Amino acid sequence: MRSTEPASGAAAVWDIATPSRPGPLPGVGMAGFRARTADPVDLSVVPYPAVTVAVDLGEAPLAVEDGDGGLHRGSVVVGLAPTGVHGRGRAIECLQLRLSPVVAHAALGGCAAWGRGVVPLRELWGREAGRTRERLRLAGSWQERFAIAGAELARRYEEGRRVDPEVAFVWGRLVTHRGGIEVERLAAEVGWSRKRLWSRFRSQIGLSPKRAARLVRFDDAAHRLAAGRSAADAAAEAGYADQSHLHRDVRDFAGVTPAAVAGAAWLAVDPVAWTGPPSPRPA
Repeated sequence: MRSTEPASGAAAVWDIATPSRPGPLPGVGMAGFRARTADPVDLSVVPYPAVTVAVDLGEAPLAVEDGDGGLHRGSVVVGLAPTGVHGRGRAIECLQLRLSPVVAHAALGGCAAWGRGVVPLRELWGREAGRTRERLRLAGSWQERFAIAGAELARRYEEGRRVDPEVAFVWGRLVTHRGGIEVERLAAEVGWSRKRLWSRFRSQIGLSPKRAARLVRFDDAAHRLAAGRSAADAAAEAGYADQSHLHRDVRDFAGVTPAAVAGAAWLAVDPVAWTGPPSPRPA
């Protein structure tokens, strides 16, 4: 376990553990979070180009409010581009998984439910969600927990229904180019019509290719803002036409201003918990 000691700010709320070695399944990131305080913790979720699974391991249930006013308690799956999602709880302890949507399609059992919203994990895994949670709670270390979660995801991925190789390829290209590549070009590269790519990609990833590209670019800009770059610099470096273009995307995805994104607690832990975004599963 690697436990962090951030000096100040939102990240100081957490003890964070990360895996000591890569897991068995590419396209999956993991981190363990334990709150340093018994006081209530409230987090606004910033959309990220991965499907996020939060396995609640604490004594008091984690509460996650979705953008439609629904309240979910316990382990949840947060989709690719949710808006208005907030998590809160006391003495929080959870295992967080970030899955490339290419992996999530097979490992979580489809994407219709989690494309843009919040879904209880039990709705996707049934009773096995509770049994897996108990195994994780009883594990003797975070490293053991990472091994259990990695093996479970790998098993479900192998048994699940894969995305089309063309869809996996297009997702990988969007991530590699940080959203800065034309969808028409990608359709030509896989030999599909634009209409076919749009239909297959949306049905298997949960977003249209264009919105997925915007999400990847927004994430790039959001992390630049969190690292201290000005809105003008972040816009230019992330490939936006101008600063107002960045403002529109930030408002669309996060519902706030670039300044608010720069100070978001959800992003404050990223340099410690995640070395980078989950890589797409090779086709």
